[in-house]
Amino acid sequence: MTIAILAHDSRKELALQFCTAYSGILSRNTVIATGTTGRMLNQATGLPVHCYLSGRLGGIQQITARVACDEVDLVLFFRDPLKTDSGNFIEQNLLRLCDMHSVPIATNIATAEVLLRGLDQGDLDYREGMHPALVEPVVPVSRAVC
Repeated sequence: MTIAILAHDSRKELALQFCTAYSGILSRNTVIATGTTGRMLNQATGLPVHCYLSGRLGGIQQITARVACDEVDLVLFFRDPLKTDSGNFIEQNLLRLCDMHSVPIATNIATAEVLLRGLDQGDLDYREGMHPALVEPVVPVSRAVC
């Protein structure tokens, strides 16, 4: 399973503590993250993390694109509910695409814990069948020269 982890600056420490506590479950999965969060997570836990750009530099959009392509199975987004721009378009787009593609998303520690415990118990195994089949590249058709 591929787990995406994102965290607002004010929630990064909480995210690190959470991921340290659940490093056993996370270690059995592929972890992707926005840049700063991913580097901090790797340093704190030693987990291999595929880091995208920092959230402010396009990392959220990169992870959102992976969700849109059905390449992410679970999203842990440690959001700051008091952040004045928490309803911004970029974050709303991530939430919307998770809903559209039936990707479980946690936006707080309580929901994140429920999702990871469910993942550990096999409750999310149905996600394995939701990945797109690999499609062979289309060979361009040669144009006739007249």
